[in-house]
Amino acid sequence: MTTAEESPALLLLSQARQRFLTGRPLPDDVPDETVAAWRRARFLGVRHDVRESPSVDGRTTGSTLLDAAMPVLERLAPALGSRSALLLTDERLRVLWTTGGSPGGPLRLDLAEREVGHNSAALALRTRRRAEVHGPEHFLDVWQNVSAVSVPLFAPESGRPLGTITVASDLCADAGPHPGAALAEAAAAAVEAALPARSRSAERTLLDAYARAARGPGSGQERAVVALDGRNRLVSEAAVRLVSPQVLESLELGARALLRSAAPVESYVIALPEGAGCTAAFRPVRERGAGPVLGIVAVLEPVAERAAVRVLPRAVPGRLAGSSVPWLHAVGRAEELTRGSEPLLLTGERGSGKTALARELLGDAEPLVLDAAESPELGLGETGLPGSRPLLLRHAERLAQSDVAALNGLLDERPDVHLVATYTPGTPPGPCLQRLLDTLAARSVTLPALRERPEDIRELLPALAPRPADGTPPLTWTLDALRALERYPWPGNLTELTHLVRTLAENRRATGPVRRAELPDPVREGPAARPLSPMEQAERTAILEALRRNGGNKARTAASLGIARATLYRKLREYRT
Repeated sequence: MTTAEESPALLLLSQARQRFLTGRPLPDDVPDETVAAWRRARFLGVRHDVRESPSVDGRTTGSTLLDAAMPVLERLAPALGSRSALLLTDERLRVLWTTGGSPGGPLRLDLAEREVGHNSAALALRTRRRAEVHGPEHFLDVWQNVSAVSVPLFAPESGRPLGTITVASDLCADAGPHPGAALAEAAAAAVEAALPARSRSAERTLLDAYARAARGPGSGQERAVVALDGRNRLVSEAAVRLVSPQVLESLELGARALLRSAAPVESYVIALPEGAGCTAAFRPVRERGAGPVLGIVAVLEPVAERAAVRVLPRAVPGRLAGSSVPWLHAVGRAEELTRGSEPLLLTGERGSGKTALARELLGDAEPLVLDAAESPELGLGETGLPGSRPLLLRHAERLAQSDVAALNGLLDERPDVHLVATYTPGTPPGPCLQRLLDTLAARSVTLPALRERPEDIRELLPALAPRPADGTPPLTWTLDALRALERYPWPGNLTELTHLVRTLAENRRATGPVRRAELPDPVREGPAARPLSPMEQAERTAILEALRRNGGNKARTAASLGIARATLYRKLREYRT
């Protein structure tokens, strides 16, 4: 254990951080990823000198992850050092449980970057692997003498991120991994091993609830019942005769949304598809009648007319579909910020839905739309901002410097102007654009990438598919194809998914659900074992395409690529294809 003054590398990094905070030029040897992390914190409006914040002490309740992790964490806690802490977070980086000492003051309730800036838990969840952050790499002053290592947790069946395990300690600058790395890895492995048993217990609870509902009061005829937990679906024979596949799909989407929401069942409403011919009464399923909702049982009754079911918030079409926690949080925050007429900045990766959300937020206001990607020089200094109409400014990162300067001046004069701007982070912004981003940071929302909300893909697929021609069935998907879509990282986000869905809908000749074999090679084969450079990604794609053309025959594939078979085998191992 050491302080920054005892490590030359950390001392130089600490001095660079002070220069960054005071707006002075940085030395050339500061790691790019560290500077990028500090800039993100500043962009998100995080205060480096904050000391009072909601803190967590002990544990929260009502989490399936916490229920599975608690026995493991309590068993490992005695292995902590006297000045170390062990933390469990969920997928939104909310601290569910902690024990041990608290280096750096009271532990924060929320470790998301938008709240506390750069930290190991946020980094581990973003990179999907073990991550360490030491002292001056943190943005907060109170963590300058703290080192932390975090390991992400994944659902065993789907690979979906569930949260993180973190070990935090006093600052350590020794070479090699953090001394708590082995403990964090062991804890994560043990928690993931415990999750299937918890899952099986939940499935048994759902099955028991389904059986009771299907029998109904007394003895006699089986009732029409559907039980759902977001992954499994139990349908009685009476329900099969009563409902269509479209109704079952609506019930499944509703159950998944409800299970991810903290709101009570009674606050959700959705209309069943036209001509559903039934009503549905919902009963939440809880283990032993208490704790978090594990699933839902729907008891169906036939009616002559279309019925409304109390399940979901209002459906949002197209690219705005989705009920995952990250997506609902971002959309809800954006709606909250647009209730007034002040500016709003929507940030996110390309294709993440920024423009679609902006248009939805502006509604019927008929905004003036300016796109810096189409014309970098918009002449804002000459024309100014519209008086009564809101302005939708797309691709702010491509604005000419003269327009950025004009926009800064206009916002200084009219800080309440009705402006919605979209921004895609990329190359480091210049001083003028950085000033604009800093001005809008307090009223900004970052949209999650599609890989951060894979559970939304099943809702997005029918929303993105074009309307089928008369007499043509809608596009459906096999479970294997859906799993491949959910595992793929989607570097092009919604734009890439939309292109895939529409291409299949317009060009496929096969009938029935889309099979995994029909998906493009990179989607079908899944992500590589490690992050690839653009050159490696291109090479991997070429190999997959050659394998497909040659029916999987590796000898013919190597010959077509002009490489030796040994080289092909080595690259297949490297890329884990």
